[in-house]
Amino acid sequence: MEPITWKDFEKVELRAGTIVEVEDFPEARQPAYKLKIDFGELGVKRSSAQIKHLYRREDLLGKQIVGVVNFPPKRIANFHSEVLTTGFYLPTGEVVLVHPERRVPNGAKLG
Repeated sequence: MEPITWKDFEKVELRAGTIVEVEDFPEARQPAYKLKIDFGELGVKRSSAQIKHLYRREDLLGKQIVGVVNFPPKRIANFHSEVLTTGFYLPTGEVVLVHPERRVPNGAKLG
């Protein structure tokens, strides 16, 4: 693992957002959803998330998550993902979403 400085960490914009829309993403290589996430003053951003194994669409609506909002957009199949939705990988490869322990304002910065 390569050490980083506090200044390096400050460059990463980790923000809280609320999932407001969930669609299936059959064109993705791995089972995934297309998400729309409200990041408050930063607006509603789109993300592709490989979380279908552990999460149902209806359970994701209204859920707060943590996303990296300052990566450049990434094209995944026919979709432009604007945000990296963060999670922990289980040994089985499934992803457990990172989320605030309490509700926070959309757009709140982790630091």
